[in-house]
Amino acid sequence: MAVQGKRIPLRKCTGCQEMKGKKEMMRILCTSEGEIVLDTTGRKNGRGAYVCCSMECFEKAVKNRGLERSLKMKVPEETYESLKKEIESIEKK
Repeated sequence: MAVQGKRIPLRKCTGCQEMKGKKEMMRILCTSEGEIVLDTTGRKNGRGAYVCCSMECFEKAVKNRGLERSLKMKVPEETYESLKKEIESIEKK
């Protein structure tokens, strides 16, 4: 009998629609208070949407309203701007 390795949880990017490992992606979270934040730990409570760690995928998700569909709520423009700044700072690291 062959021993199978640990399963890797897959998530779909709301921008490019590709399935990737959960740890390779960023989670954008809608908290119970209705606040939308970047969940760097991936463990916070709330409804989450996953985006690849690239600005290109984030912009696609904004353009095709993938984040709004995944979070099941309207996302204000100021929130998109603050998320964009956070993603840019992560990309520079």
